[in-house]
Order: sequence, then C-alpha cells, then structure tokens
Amino acid sequence: MYIEWLKFRVQPELRSQFIEIDQHIWTTALAQNPAFVRKEVWVNPTQSDEVITTIYWSNRDQWKAIPVAELEHIEHNFQSALGADVYELIEAKEYQLELAC
Repeated sequence: MYIEWLKFRVQPELRSQFIEIDQHIWTTALAQNPAFVRKEVWVNPTQSDEVITTIYWSNRDQWKAIPVAELEHIEHNFQSALGADVYELIEAKEYQLELAC
C-alpha cells in the first residue's frame, strides 16, 4: 500500500468549503483510478488553517501513471470552484505502508 500525504494551508474561514469541494472534485476524479483505495482528510484542532489529505493507493505504478494533463485539469476545476488564493500546498510526501504481524 502506498500513501500520498499532502499538507495544505487553507484560509480558516473556508476550510469546510475546501474539504467539501476537494471531496467533490479531487476525490471523485481520483477514485476512477483502479489503484485508488481511499482518502482521508485530517484537520488540526489547534491550527485552523491546516488540512492534511492522505490518499491510499494499492499500486504505485498505476497511481503514478495518471497523466499530468489530467491532474492539471482536475486542479484547474478545483481552483475554479474554490479560488486559487484560498489554499496553498505546503508539503507533499510519499510513504509505503508496511504492516507488522
């Protein structure tokens, strides 16, 4: 299992809207990929401008095969719906999940 971990800085008053539109646009689009497993959204209870999304992928090659043009199109739709100045991606990481027995 592979984890895509994204940390965003979001205008606090628009955090709920960010999450809702992210679910509608990004999650819906990513869920079309056969490697998509699930997505979680974490909010920091002590820092109202922080949102973390974790996307779980079953196959790294299928995840990374998403065309850049497709990702750019999804991001364009997201920015059009929310506004480009509402949020900023401040950190992106990739992990591989190893299950201990």
